[in-house]
Amino acid sequence: MAKGTKNSSGRGQRDLKVKVKSARGRKLSSTLWLQRQLNDPYVKRAKEDGYRGRAAFKILEIDDKYRFLVPGARVVDLGCAPGGWCQVAVKRVNALGEKKGKKVGTILGVDLQEVDPIPGCEIHQLDFMEDGADDKVKAWLGGQADVVMSDMAAASSGHKQTDHLRIIALCEAAAYLAFDVLEEGGTFVAKVLAGGAEGSLQQILKQRFTKVANFKPPASRSDSSEKFVVATGFKG
Repeated sequence: MAKGTKNSSGRGQRDLKVKVKSARGRKLSSTLWLQRQLNDPYVKRAKEDGYRGRAAFKILEIDDKYRFLVPGARVVDLGCAPGGWCQVAVKRVNALGEKKGKKVGTILGVDLQEVDPIPGCEIHQLDFMEDGADDKVKAWLGGQADVVMSDMAAASSGHKQTDHLRIIALCEAAAYLAFDVLEEGGTFVAKVLAGGAEGSLQQILKQRFTKVANFKPPASRSDSSEKFVVATGFKG
């Protein structure tokens, strides 16, 4: 939304950002959120590229660095709503068979809520923490997965430390499902929030994977404490 223009002093360019006036009855936080959305280049790019949200660029940037969404890969996306990560994965693993001569991958999306269909992706409404969820996932895949990924976040409580503990617990639960469904050599990717409790998660992952790294993609807002743990080389 921002446009560049020369200023009167001739000292180069500056960005003209959209400012949103506070409306009667609208909270300041809502006004600031709307202003941020209007000025976010990733929001604009998501609309232009047909992605369901700016989060699609996070997995694009993570995969550009670690290269796990390869043609033929079998991928499980936990908490897949609204579907941006699935959309990226469909293209990269060649789920629609559009890349001639390349292996055709499989995308399985799982979420508590109903998700609109995505071409090339099989989506199921499921609580991945319920008993037998791992068996259901493997049955739907027809075997083990090469990648388990998650952009899930627990509902915000407004208390930073509480939210941190909740998302770490959610991430650990996702990791244990990954241990059950991943093929040897597989990859686990999940969002965490910095805050001190992620050390236990790191220890769990280092026991099961050959390499564990933390990465904050450029698409992740600078004022956000989120980062992504990327565990590669599942030991089985």
